[in-house]
Amino acid sequence: LKKARDEMGLTNIQIMIPFVRTVAEAKRVIELLALNGLKRGENGLKVIMMCELPTNALLAEQFLEHFDGFSIGSNDLTQLTLGLDRDSGIVSHLFDERDPAVKALLSMAIHACRKAGKYVGICGQGPSDHPDLARWLMEQGIESVSLNPDSVLDTW
Repeated sequence: LKKARDEMGLTNIQIMIPFVRTVAEAKRVIELLALNGLKRGENGLKVIMMCELPTNALLAEQFLEHFDGFSIGSNDLTQLTLGLDRDSGIVSHLFDERDPAVKALLSMAIHACRKAGKYVGICGQGPSDHPDLARWLMEQGIESVSLNPDSVLDTW
């Protein structure tokens, strides 16, 4: 990434960090990037965190001290919030991003980003499968929504 940004001039490349379990881990990954010449904020470098664990939403303000925003991974966030395996034939029918607990965490993450003036987007199946969820996310202040190509017309 450093070579692409510095030598090839591709300064539009941003870094996205997945599955950050603790605030201490967030701090450490930013330190490691800096030690390797990728300093957040330098030459426009943004580091975005995947918000895919319940702890990420619950402690969003603390995580956002170390990152330039969130890309919410709604599939993992839903699975881990509801404590189920979305690929299991036994419990996969319970997987629903519109569950009140999931929506509460989504709202926390979105509002923390908006309050901090930082980017917030979402990727995952939910907005593609449920136009009502996509609409709700927009009402909450989400900046970008990733959709499956075949669902764009139905969703919007």
